[in-house]
Amino acid sequence: MVSVPLAGALADRWFARRNHLPTPGRYTIATVRIPMRDGVELGADLYTPRGSSRGLVLIRGPYGRDPVMAMPAARLFAGQGYTVLFASSRGTADSGGVFDPMRDEVRDGQDTVTWMRRQPWYPGRFGTVGGSYLGYTQWAMLSRPPVDLAAAVVVMGPHDFARHTWDTGAARLDVIGWAELIATQASARNPLAMILAQATAPRRLRPILSATPTVPAADRHFATTAPWVHERLTRPDLADPFWARMQHADALERATCPVLVLAGWQDIFLAQSVEQYTRLAERGVDVALTVGAWAHADITFGAQRVMAPESLAWLDTHLAHARPGARATPVHVEVTGTDAWVRLPAWPPASDARTLHLAPGGRLTAHAPGSGVAGASFTYDPADPTPTVGGNLLGDGGYADDSALAARADVLAYDGDRLPADLTVMGVPSVRLVHASDLPDADLFVRVSEVDGAGRSRNVSEGYVRVGARDGAGSATVDLELLPVAHTFRAGHRVRLLVAGGSFPQFSRNPGTGENPLTAARLARNRHTVVHADGGSALTLPVTAAA
Repeated sequence: MVSVPLAGALADRWFARRNHLPTPGRYTIATVRIPMRDGVELGADLYTPRGSSRGLVLIRGPYGRDPVMAMPAARLFAGQGYTVLFASSRGTADSGGVFDPMRDEVRDGQDTVTWMRRQPWYPGRFGTVGGSYLGYTQWAMLSRPPVDLAAAVVVMGPHDFARHTWDTGAARLDVIGWAELIATQASARNPLAMILAQATAPRRLRPILSATPTVPAADRHFATTAPWVHERLTRPDLADPFWARMQHADALERATCPVLVLAGWQDIFLAQSVEQYTRLAERGVDVALTVGAWAHADITFGAQRVMAPESLAWLDTHLAHARPGARATPVHVEVTGTDAWVRLPAWPPASDARTLHLAPGGRLTAHAPGSGVAGASFTYDPADPTPTVGGNLLGDGGYADDSALAARADVLAYDGDRLPADLTVMGVPSVRLVHASDLPDADLFVRVSEVDGAGRSRNVSEGYVRVGARDGAGSATVDLELLPVAHTFRAGHRVRLLVAGGSFPQFSRNPGTGENPLTAARLARNRHTVVHADGGSALTLPVTAAA
């Protein structure tokens, strides 16, 4: 057992001051070993406050336990008087076994709780916290919730990794970037080496992502560092039994403890975060939702000025019983466009549907075009795919100027009139496209953006679907829900809708052949047509009162 050195204590004070937390107290750290039922031992650090403990917090994940990783997790809560058990997933850091992401977390979580209950410092109940994969481990635990789990704080954490990867019919390629992060982490000797390796990762991965087919190139690159990638790239069927151990929608039906869900409008797991809140609220579980204008990379520091105080307040209320009724309303969201925070009794708030029709000349109009108007076409070329610009990505995402994207020949852009007054949208925008393609296997990427008075465009919300994989036809009416949003389009600006046949490397390139896009060896150009006649193609916005 060791005390935190002076430099660490000063860092804790800086972090607390920056994020509006009380001055942290001192604590000690002891490394412990946690036995699993199969004989594997997991490494963990036990943080013990020097004064009386406010309660026990469990954190589990695969990213190591170095001081930087521990700062917004274990050290934050230990400094506020909580005992913290920070454990590494099997096969990572100093834990034994082989890392098979997401597939062992239910069992290992249960065994960790069993071990905790036998320790002299166990107080009889505990809470959980953590973001991203550390949020996923909480949903894995909540699929079979321990009776002594008193509260959970899930930060941008999915409950279903399989759905995240393949639910559009195309593959989200962040699984390849994430595999590189895990491989880099295992080989990096210090935080500086880790930062350097991550900065150069896009250059190393570019040949893999662009290879035709992709899987053999990925297999060669990850043969010794992350061989588990192969299965995740070659199994697009979500009903495949392989995925069952990674899917925890059952947690949303079984969880009973109070859960705080923290999310970002530009986070890769936004849809699942909102689903978690919605389903728990429908069941009457004590659940709260906070969503800010954050991307996934903001977990560590960028979002902590809001996340850290809210997380601490949640645990103080539900685990330490020190702040009864600390949260005034269940929902707390940042309205982008104004950067104002609003408190709501529920999500989504009441709204009125406003429909804008896609019309010739790249216009969005309140009135439906007539029956004789022409449609618009573009050609998607998987050998020169439509690029990803900003959006809900694992890294380098978020809000971006997408004016150049709108100007591409393989993108259709539709602009509304200049708004006479601010227009606030809260909820889930939706798009209906009467769409045809020369080849039946086609993807559709749809984005709502805001165009300012100078003509600059910035992304607001988006959606993606592989049409052929879902509908089995090259001509269909496609209904697509976009990602949830709380946004105010400013007076004098325009609403813009973009329609494209891909977004690479956010999603795999559609080969046009009907095959798994990551194993297809042949790529074919595909001409898309969006029909304007009779107003069948339209954008619907959930419009609310001004924030």
